[in-house]
Amino acid sequence: MLLSRGGMWTLGGRGRWHGRALAVWATEAAQRGRPEPRPTPTCGTPTEFRARDRLYSSAERKEKIDMSGFSVENIRNFSIIAHVDHGKSTLADRLLELTGTIDKTKNNKQVLDKLQVERERGITVKAQTASLFYDCEGKQYLLNLIDTPGHVDFSYEVSRSLSACQGVLLVVDANEGIQAQTVANFFLAFEAQLSVIPVINKIDLKNADPERVEKQIEKVFDIPSDECIKISAKLGTNVERVLQAVIERIPPPKVHRKNPLRALVFDSTFDQYRGVVANVALFDGVVAKGDKIVSAHTKKIYEVNEVGVLNPNEQPAHKLYAGQVGYLIAGMKDVTEAQIGDTLYLHKQPVEPLPGFKSAKPMVFAGMYPVDQSEYSNLKSAVEKLTVNDSSVTVHRDSSLALGAGWRLGFLGLLHMEVFNQRLEQEYNASVILTTPTVPYKAVLSSAKLIKEYREKEITIINPAQFPDKSKVTEYLEPVVLGTIITPDEYTGKVMMLCQARRAVQKNMTFIDQNRVMLKYLFPLNEIVVDFYDSLKSLSSGYASFDYEDAGYQTAELVKMDILLNGNTVEELVTIVHKDKAHSVGKAICERLKDSLPRQLFEIAIQAAVGSKIIARETVKAYRKNVLAKCYGGDITRKMKLLKRQAEGKKKLRKVGNVEVPKDAFIKVLKTQSDK
Repeated sequence: MLLSRGGMWTLGGRGRWHGRALAVWATEAAQRGRPEPRPTPTCGTPTEFRARDRLYSSAERKEKIDMSGFSVENIRNFSIIAHVDHGKSTLADRLLELTGTIDKTKNNKQVLDKLQVERERGITVKAQTASLFYDCEGKQYLLNLIDTPGHVDFSYEVSRSLSACQGVLLVVDANEGIQAQTVANFFLAFEAQLSVIPVINKIDLKNADPERVEKQIEKVFDIPSDECIKISAKLGTNVERVLQAVIERIPPPKVHRKNPLRALVFDSTFDQYRGVVANVALFDGVVAKGDKIVSAHTKKIYEVNEVGVLNPNEQPAHKLYAGQVGYLIAGMKDVTEAQIGDTLYLHKQPVEPLPGFKSAKPMVFAGMYPVDQSEYSNLKSAVEKLTVNDSSVTVHRDSSLALGAGWRLGFLGLLHMEVFNQRLEQEYNASVILTTPTVPYKAVLSSAKLIKEYREKEITIINPAQFPDKSKVTEYLEPVVLGTIITPDEYTGKVMMLCQARRAVQKNMTFIDQNRVMLKYLFPLNEIVVDFYDSLKSLSSGYASFDYEDAGYQTAELVKMDILLNGNTVEELVTIVHKDKAHSVGKAICERLKDSLPRQLFEIAIQAAVGSKIIARETVKAYRKNVLAKCYGGDITRKMKLLKRQAEGKKKLRKVGNVEVPKDAFIKVLKTQSDK
């Protein structure tokens, strides 16, 4: 039994007998050729006992597998790419079942989607890896599969995953046909010079038209229709042909096992007990437990504690060889040590680092603050750990008079921001306040003095409060994106009107087939970042799809709009808007503030101002005592005297009274425009 002594726990009572029994058990286990049981801890806190249990569990339950039997010719590394909801994760489930990686049960839905947010929303957020062992024509193949997200906000996950692959399965819905993200993902794979296998999914649906989709693929991607594989991932129809096509059409990796180790870190997660778990693709050499490795980025030396493959859960291995994809644990305890895109090599055997990845370019910025400032340090730790797993988020320190210390975070889109916030709540139990999302603007400075102060002529503004005055700049620049919209032709008119209302410029219009149109528009990013996608879906009854890519900056007439409460600027509500839209945006914010602010004993004037010009106003009326209650008739001058005295008192109170915006009012006002 466990006895507590001064906060420590030891084995007491039958502890000595238990130790002897363990020794006998270990001897018998060795004779039977089984691994020795874990050493029984004799001291430690209850938390440490649980930590040790977790550390030993993976190694104890599974014997280490030997990966040396897979020659480079028998390895295939591939990704599944598609538009949202075209069946990537379902196809991954069937491939896992076919290769015997998981048992066939009715519960196999989104097996690789491990995050709670993924299961709740029904979308893939994180690219997940699985190693499949498949026998074909007397040979055993190692197929490394990466299931990727489909939404435009997670395209960085897709581009990173493709760096570890030699081919892709391009999944297209037989009912929906080619959609916007299908096109974007195809060109990502095409630029990376990967083999593309088109797979037409959902042929079991009543309205499925695989022949029409074949023609679309041939017209848009120039892939012969006879190369398409028609399947139903839900029913498992023809899925075996997909595995055969992977072996026949995707080339093995070009690697050298005799060269020194060179491994690319393409993803990582943080484990509370083991530190950073790095997902690696080996381009050269071999790595095993006990090897001393060096990070090309930090130059720090680590000892490898464990290597293995994901099957789809962690499966320890003796060694990992060039051409294989797996995980590596090397005691990286600090979250800043695991740089995605880093190259790992053996100590005293330096190599040329791999190119790595282009850093993600944030499209949306938002302020994040803890609801209670006492939670700041916990939230800081949670944000650091989550950015290890999601490296596309950029973090800058920030502070606010009303909301306290926080951060300015950069995201790839609005859904990315929502998912990051949801993961903070679910995985780290952290509640936060998110400010209105903004986009990064630029200003070209006019005077030499200012250029010397900022050390550059063109400055980037991610916080609206730091927007420079018009007198200091020659021009403002706003980010623009090239948007691709694919819609049924009966909705073309409505979609065009929506795009024109968002200041978009049409660039191209092509018919994919008889009833589907592909439109290309140049959009200002701030016009689409909040509620454009929702408006597009409601206009087109959910049929239109949208994708965008960065297209640089263009000059724009931008103004800084201040929100004033009784003449005092509220810094957190400062926004940057286009000159033509300043009045409508200002009016909307004033109306929301009026509904959110508590009444005072004096009148509150809520104003939206551009420079010194007031463009919108709302008033929160004061609480009033009925000073005429005691007047039953009498002369009117008596009543006027009482009302005048009350008005003077209110005026005096308004001069000394400060309006403090409560946090719950901020949360209501800072909600996105789509919620109003």
